[in-house]
Amino acid sequence: MAIRIRLDRLLIRRRMSLTELSDRVGVTMANLSILKTGKARAVRFSTLDALCRALDCQPGDLVAFEPGPADDDSEI
Repeated sequence: MAIRIRLDRLLIRRRMSLTELSDRVGVTMANLSILKTGKARAVRFSTLDALCRALDCQPGDLVAFEPGPADDDSEI
């Protein structure tokens, strides 16, 4: 997938642990780990909103497009 979540970079810049972020946004550690490792297939806008508020960032700081081979199972 060409979409990458850069949660790890933002956590380092904010000097925040995954545990602290989980407490702030109300998302489980397991789900944040899935995002952080790039294994997530989708992100709810409400989760993206909560992450941006907690990390004081814009969605573009958290999500990046990295061109590569297209996936056959893309959804619209």
